[in-house]
Amino acid sequence: MSKEKENKEKNHKEEKEQHKQEKKEYEKNLVHLQLELVKLLEWIKFKKLKVVVIFEGRDAAGKGGVIKRITEYLNPRFCKVVALGVPTEREKTQWYFQRYVAHLPAAGEMVLFDRSWYNRAGVEHVMGFCTDEEYEEFLRSCPEFERMLIRSGIILIKYWFSVSDEEQERRFQDRINNPAKRWKISPMDLESRKHWVEYSKAKDTMFQYTDIKQAPWYVVNADNKLKARLNCINHLLSMIPYEEIKQEKLKLPPRQSDEGYIRPPVTDQTFVPEKY
Repeated sequence: MSKEKENKEKNHKEEKEQHKQEKKEYEKNLVHLQLELVKLLEWIKFKKLKVVVIFEGRDAAGKGGVIKRITEYLNPRFCKVVALGVPTEREKTQWYFQRYVAHLPAAGEMVLFDRSWYNRAGVEHVMGFCTDEEYEEFLRSCPEFERMLIRSGIILIKYWFSVSDEEQERRFQDRINNPAKRWKISPMDLESRKHWVEYSKAKDTMFQYTDIKQAPWYVVNADNKLKARLNCINHLLSMIPYEEIKQEKLKLPPRQSDEGYIRPPVTDQTFVPEKY
């Protein structure tokens, strides 16, 4: 074996070991943060808080990944994810914010928006799905809409996931070549690649109008997925002061006696084949 090839294999082995250690540390920190999220949601329920968290950013920036980790151990009755599709013909005639208002939280709930009303400031504007007048009206009315939500008692937290052009390209290629991830790429994602600069300009304008004191944008550096997830969750936990709610120790009651009950014959039921 040549010296060059030997060095390459050694470096590859070291990189693999380093990645393994980083993943192990990430999983350790993630479990800790997820347990804190459980405590946070219990506090939200106890205090009857209303929390809205918005996740925006470039395609493939990792919004879905962090939302998945946030909700993994949370009660879906009180922590809901909203990811709206294309508006219907009827919804297009409504007040723009109307279909989002329907998903706002009641007391004791947290709602995570996987993209939100900011679609109008991004994809709708860049791709020409709204008029210039509708876009300009959004920029004027959005800050007032959010101030109104906050005055009503809603805690509003907004995250922008920032990813470099090079990293986004790498993730797109990974999705294209991985059958398990290919569904994540839509025709709109591919079309958006042609408008990188327009999206950058739209984001800058959006921040200029909507990065308000009452509801600022928090930017997450998302080039490193694992670090982005931990940093975002840690920040979210810091945004809502909470305490651990003392839970009563559960005790299972004795099971009802099956005296007099006769189980139907196994042959009367259709079982799933045990292939594994």
